[in-house]
Amino acid sequence: QVLLVESGGGLVQPGGSLRLSCVVSGRTFGAYGMGWFRQAPGKKRQFVAAISASGGSKLIDGTIEERFTISRDNTENTVYLQIDDLKFEDTAVYYCASSKTGWYSDRQNEYDYWGQGTQVTVSS
Repeated sequence: QVLLVESGGGLVQPGGSLRLSCVVSGRTFGAYGMGWFRQAPGKKRQFVAAISASGGSKLIDGTIEERFTISRDNTENTVYLQIDDLKFEDTAVYYCASSKTGWYSDRQNEYDYWGQGTQVTVSS
């Protein structure tokens, strides 16, 4: 059974930072690309960032790339999403997902396993 468990979300003030983590079990973590998506209230789930299996290639959504950093530790079966200078519009449930291949993608249908999500709320 493949499990993805996110953590690190919470309530944060504008301008603050968070690091989200996603631990994967049940598959060879280092063989698959990973992605982060988010779903804001009343909106569809959208792509945030993705990283290849080796970690050597990354893709960040162009509207947020200055503030978001994706990384992974294949020895810990964990992918991270660092979010800096948080803004009100970053409020969302953040999901990690495991790709069907070793590459990365911004398309949700390229991912076959998803976590349950972690809530990030930006509020003053």
